[in-house]
Amino acid sequence: MHQSCSSAQTRESTLRGEQVTKKLTILLSIAVCFCMTDPQSANGASSPQATAKSTSVAHTPPTGSAERKEVMDGLRGDQKVVFKVHYLKIHGDWAFVDVTPLDDKGKAVAEGGASLMHKENGAWKAQDLSKLADDPDNPMGIDDPNPKFIKAVQKLYPGVPADIFPPKARSK
Repeated sequence: MHQSCSSAQTRESTLRGEQVTKKLTILLSIAVCFCMTDPQSANGASSPQATAKSTSVAHTPPTGSAERKEVMDGLRGDQKVVFKVHYLKIHGDWAFVDVTPLDDKGKAVAEGGASLMHKENGAWKAQDLSKLADDPDNPMGIDDPNPKFIKAVQKLYPGVPADIFPPKARSK
């Protein structure tokens, strides 16, 4: 009888241990899920902070993406052209592009060049850089931006991130 009582106690302890382990596993799983949840999106709403986080790094949107199309549409205006994109970087509401406009047969219709774009009221717009003073050390200006040019752009348009410009321009 003593042996069966001990055996029953052992089984009961084992069952309690398994129940405790299951409860701890569930609690741990809940804690991990809670920690991984973005507090900005926990209620299903998108917030400016959540959006800013996703665009806080300069990036090149993939060909065919909605973001890339929006920038090109802003640059295109009402022209009937497509662009060969030589360079494109977006950081937040700022973009730097270097393109050549092409006709429907793929032939260049103009020389093209670089532009600074800003998203204003949901639409991308080319910025007027004619207000910048000419720099005899950099006669190409926006088509070959150097650090001095970038600083001048940032003075004219505060908030322009330097990382949208070609890397060689930032490191000269």
